Amino acid sequence: MIRKTLFAVLLLLFGVSLNGCASSSGSLNRQADHTLGVFSEQVNGSEVFLNQAAGYLVFPRVIKAGVGVGGESGEGVLRVGGSTVGYYRTTSGSIGFQFGAQAKSIVIAFMTREALDRFRNSEGWRVGVDGSVALIDLGVGKTIDSDNIRDPVVGFIFGSKGLMYNLTLEGTKFTKVDKS
Repeated sequence: MIRKTLFAVLLLLFGVSLNGCASSSGSLNRQADHTLGVFSEQVNGSEVFLNQAAGYLVFPRVIKAGVGVGGESGEGVLRVGGSTVGYYRTTSGSIGFQFGAQAKSIVIAFMTREALDRFRNSEGWRVGVDGSVALIDLGVGKTIDSDNIRDPVVGFIFGSKGLMYNLTLEGTKFTKVDKS
């Protein structure tokens, strides 16, 4: 029974990965634009905050699924000066008590040029190993107070839908992908 469940989860994650690979650069940019619109509607001051960032990652849809063993995958864009400069995949795995599936959006802002450069120059940037991400927990209608945010890398997880909820990026890996 456990092997069948594990196989089903791995098959689901493989399907999610293949689906993410099928996204064209144009489609991914449109999804990122939509995600930033939702982010702007839900969090006051988000546009000013992102304009102050050296760059930011936008993952419109990250899927997490698990039954004892879980995984997470999604594709996104890196924007600097409001323009897309690269495409990235996020992946992570977990073991422990978990059951279900979840879709969420992630925005990660690099507040300093140094943090952005470290990210861009890495072969695969892992949260907790290559850098830390301070998660900002803001509900709908809240305001970002950029004067109080001192961390070089700040993350927002929002639009969470599904049966599973885990507000962490620890162990998540970001890898550059070619979309040409």
